[in-house]
Parts: sequence; C-alpha cells; structure tokens
Amino acid sequence: MYRVFEALDELVTIVEEARSVPMTSGCVVPRGDVLELLDDVRDAIPSELDDAQDVLDHRDEVVSKAQTQADKNLTDARSEADKTSSEARAEAEQLLSDARERAERIVSEAQAEAEQTITNGRREYEDYVSRAQSEADRMVQAGRAAYEQSIYEGKSEQARLVAEAEVVQEAHTESKRIVDEANEDAERLRSECDAYVDSRLADFEDLLGRTLRTVGKGRQQLRSPMGAPFDYEDWQPSGNGSSGREH
Repeated sequence: MYRVFEALDELVTIVEEARSVPMTSGCVVPRGDVLELLDDVRDAIPSELDDAQDVLDHRDEVVSKAQTQADKNLTDARSEADKTSSEARAEAEQLLSDARERAERIVSEAQAEAEQTITNGRREYEDYVSRAQSEADRMVQAGRAAYEQSIYEGKSEQARLVAEAEVVQEAHTESKRIVDEANEDAERLRSECDAYVDSRLADFEDLLGRTLRTVGKGRQQLRSPMGAPFDYEDWQPSGNGSSGREH
C-alpha cells in the first residue's frame, strides 16, 4: 500500500516538472514513465479492495441475509425470554406460597406458645397467691393464739399479782408486741407476694411484646415482594415463659 502513495507522488512530480505546451495549459509528460508508474499503482493495490468491491456489488443480498438472520435471532431471543419469564414467574409464585405457609406456621406456633405461657403464668400466680394467703392466715392465727395466750397468762399473772401493776403492764406490752409482729409478718408476706406476681406479669408482658414484634416482622416480610425468608431463630424465648430477668 506504501508503493501506491509513492507512485502517486512520483506522478505528481512528473506532472509538475513536465514541459508546458506553448499557448495552452497542457504539458508534455514521458508516456513510458507514467505508464510504468500506473502499472506499479495497479499492482500495489491490495486484493482486499477487489473483495470490498464484490461486497458492495452484492450488498443488497448480504443485507437481506443479515436482516433475515437478525429477525430469526430476535424471534429466538423473544421465545427464550418468554420461557425464562414464565419459569421465573412460576418460581416466584412458589416462593411466595412457601413464605406464606411458613409465616402462618410461625404465627400459629407463637400464638400457641403465648397461650401456654399465659396459662402457666396464671396457674403459677394462683398457686403462689394461695400459698401466700395460707401462710398469712397461719401467721395471723399464730399471732392471735399468742395474743390470747398472752392475755390469758397476763390475766392469770394479774390475778396472782394484783398489787404488782408493772407486771400486768409488761404482759399487755408483750402481747401487743407479738400481735404487731404477727401483723407485720403477714403484711410483709402480702407485699412479697404482690412483688413476685408483679415481676412475673412484667416478664410475661415482655414476652408478649417480643412475640408481637416477631409476628409484625413476619407480616412485614410477607408484604415485601421476594423478601428474604423470615428467620425463626431471631426469636428464642427463655424457659418457663421468663425473659431472663433476675429476681
């Protein structure tokens, strides 16, 4: 290809340096040199130009074949896309159905566990209240018996020591002290019972709150398209319905 440009440059030089024909714009050039340079140009032109010319001559046929192939490729691509879309839609529907079933199962299990926790808490509360009430009644009865015994002993001592008023006063004081202690013990037991019941109800309230948050999270993931499956391991309640607090 370099020889083509070189030969053309030589032709230009020959023409520029050629002798002018008087009274005309023509010139006299050496025919042999010019023809030789033209042969060099013809020989130096690459064969690809002839092939390119053949392609240009048959461009309509080539374009038609390319269009036909493109149409076929487009049809195949559309068919494949429709098939892929149908398969993806079926898979998405299956995933959504599985997610709904799992969420319903999780909600059902959470409700069952919450009901069981409520039942256990109520039973434990009633048992503790019953035992506390029995203990309080026993303490009151013991105090009353001690009081009556002190009164009896005081009266006996008073009858025996009528003249000793100080002894009688001490007996009354001691009996009153015993009754006061019994009443204080009963009140303390009631307070401890109420505190324990309040603590257990607080634990149960915390468990219910976490249960509701778990259910809400599951519902939120159900409303999110193609969301990640709900992880049941995120919610692990402590044993016996307790939130793990120390009492």
